[in-house]
Amino acid sequence: MIKVLAAVLVGFGLTAGVVTASVEDQIRARIAPVGEVCLQGDDCGSAAPAAASNDGPRSGSDVYASACQACHAAGVAGAPVTGDASAWEGRVDQGLETLVSHAINGLGAMPPKGGCGSCSDDDIEAAVTYMVDEL
Repeated sequence: MIKVLAAVLVGFGLTAGVVTASVEDQIRARIAPVGEVCLQGDDCGSAAPAAASNDGPRSGSDVYASACQACHAAGVAGAPVTGDASAWEGRVDQGLETLVSHAINGLGAMPPKGGCGSCSDDDIEAAVTYMVDEL
């Protein structure tokens, strides 16, 4: 009887060891780093990422559709609605240069570049010109 009991206990011990090892492997997998830092000049074993392509300035209507329309189509947070001459009246009188400066640097509830981090200053100017031309 003691031999049977000893065999059962050894079996449970081996099973517990395997289960513990499996759990530890799962924990190591969950907390493993997802990336690495590679400083310029270091050989990190992989090719450097390709630089973001810039095909030049986008059209004003493209920038408007991708970034500006979200607020300027409905007048969100006081944004002047595109095509509503009365909403733009006092603003247009300040001149295109001032409007572009406000759009690039942000004004009121509008963040810099209208929140379009990938837009260049030329893109923003094209979008502002597009909106003013819609009046």
